[in-house]
Amino acid sequence: MAVTQLPPMALAAVPGDGGATQGILRRQALRESAARTYARALPIVPVRARGMTVEGADGRRYLDCLSGAGALALGHNHPVVLDAIRAVLDSEAPLQVLDLATPVKDAFTDELFATLPPGLASRARVQFCGPAGTDAVEAALKLVRTATGRDGLLAFSGAYHGMTAGALAASGGAPADGVMAAGAAAAGVTRLPFPYDYRCPFGVGGERGAELAAHWAEKLLDDPKGGAPHPAGMILEPVQGEGGVIPAPDGWLRRMREITAARSIPLIADEVQTGVGRTGAFWAVDHSGVEPDVMVLSKAIGGGLPLAVVVYREDLDLWPPGAHAGTFRGNQLAMAAGAATLAHVRQNNLAERAATVGGRMLERLRRFAAGRPQIGDVRGRGLMIGVELIAPEAGFAAGAGVVPTGAGPVANPDHEEAPGGTTPYEVSPYEASRYEASPGGGAPYEASPGEAAPHADAVRTAAPPAAPALAAAVQQECLRRGLIVELGGRHGAVIRLLPPLTITDEQTEAVLDRLTDALDASIRTAGTHSRELPPTAAPFVPPSTGDHR
Repeated sequence: MAVTQLPPMALAAVPGDGGATQGILRRQALRESAARTYARALPIVPVRARGMTVEGADGRRYLDCLSGAGALALGHNHPVVLDAIRAVLDSEAPLQVLDLATPVKDAFTDELFATLPPGLASRARVQFCGPAGTDAVEAALKLVRTATGRDGLLAFSGAYHGMTAGALAASGGAPADGVMAAGAAAAGVTRLPFPYDYRCPFGVGGERGAELAAHWAEKLLDDPKGGAPHPAGMILEPVQGEGGVIPAPDGWLRRMREITAARSIPLIADEVQTGVGRTGAFWAVDHSGVEPDVMVLSKAIGGGLPLAVVVYREDLDLWPPGAHAGTFRGNQLAMAAGAATLAHVRQNNLAERAATVGGRMLERLRRFAAGRPQIGDVRGRGLMIGVELIAPEAGFAAGAGVVPTGAGPVANPDHEEAPGGTTPYEVSPYEASRYEASPGGGAPYEASPGEAAPHADAVRTAAPPAAPALAAAVQQECLRRGLIVELGGRHGAVIRLLPPLTITDEQTEAVLDRLTDALDASIRTAGTHSRELPPTAAPFVPPSTGDHR
């Protein structure tokens, strides 16, 4: 039986049926914090899971494109992870050892260093932190402040680094009004613009938008009156996840490396969600060839169990004993599960597989988006995919427009191809309607597959408002069809897909079928379409207990 399948299950071990499920959910609502999140939008009670399949207490099965917010690189209960955990349990090894050396930790460190960018691995130190990624972010900030003797920090709009004080201050937004404002000011954080092609902070997008973002950062740092004194470090995500699945252009990321290196500013790459093959490379910085000074790692490195580390250049290792600690930094089960996961991803080329499958998913979703103006943008890297939903009737009928003011499109040889064969600034067929005629009455700029970005001097009109209510409706329609997806983005209007790297071709098609059907159903129900939709595919059929469930 395939790893991603669940055998028929008698629910005798589960107390009751769907009614029991509702009772559990009611008791959760009464007893748990108002800060709970996923439980509000996903009213399910998981009792079993394998691979990509999750089964609820009511017997329903779902394809899981949440994957523990990206923590489950191999999906639920993968055999190599379970075997590694059983081996530790059967050995009678201690389960918690603080920061003492053990064979399990030694094996994990060996495997971790084997995957790191070579230049960093050859001169790296690792700090085991508390079990959450936010603690590793705190450790990284403490590290660079200790090493440089400086206090300020460079961070980016749209970022998400965690929920503890320092990490939240470095993040680009709060989960609720007023949560982070005071912390951000106290932390001395200078916020820089992140290249966001669809909603470019400079109104131009593409290559030019990324160039302006880099220019802004460089000039601010060199301006003695710019209000950004020499900082202790710069922290960034190679792909902003919670910010809406926004990949950093490779050329821009290299510019950040050049800018920070020239000014002796440590560069911190937050790979908590992007690491372990998620984006189509083992680490997302590998796409650009950038070697950061510090890498923050968590989620998938523990094989689904809590584990977080900071890896950094040895010359930054200037903090004293006890400068950062945590009781559960010696989690032996997580280290064993993590080593097994890292090795399996590396040995089975699952990063390359993620690039291939992710490219196919992006291509199909972009084709589907053509003629559906409620889909403003489809983007991603590897198996980290986002679909941004908009209210087109509140703006231009087909999304943001670009008015070319120069001679035509220009190529940018500095950027590699993205998964699926497109450049980071390529305009796909569904985006062609976003480009308007020039003020002089010339023909609209028509972009075909493989064509470079619009001219660097193009002026882009504002994108229509986000449609968070539509996104929430799509999430619920997906759940009805047996598909679990996450929401994110600036206004919660981005459908996020984080399937495990072990997703099969059959499951890929099932995910896309259910998602596209849910999108059409939600668009029609909401009545937000401003033009007639293309003919839909076959009518929706409720999920069965087939192979990809």
